[in-house]
Amino acid sequence: MYNFTLFLHVAACLFLILVVLLQSGKGGGLAIFGGGGGEQLFSAPSGSSFIRKLTLGLAATFAITSLFLTLMSLRSGMRSVTTQYPPQQQAPAQAPAQPAPAPPGQ
Repeated sequence: MYNFTLFLHVAACLFLILVVLLQSGKGGGLAIFGGGGGEQLFSAPSGSSFIRKLTLGLAATFAITSLFLTLMSLRSGMRSVTTQYPPQQQAPAQAPAQPAPAPPGQ
């Protein structure tokens, strides 16, 4: 299960990079770099509806697989305290020693 999730995570990473690079920009970039599109930084993403949905799906897949991989790696290190030590063999219960009877006359 871990290997499949890891494969899905890496595939989502690679496809997400590819899809983001395929999208065309809306403006010339940020104003501090010489472009005039600084106000478009927080606007809706550009591209077709299919590309936007694909990007959203891949981003969600990336986030979910990241969470699952974290949970699976944490749980793999958890062990029960009782499994760390072998079971101890107990000696058969013995009756407590009886004190010697007092000599008569005392």
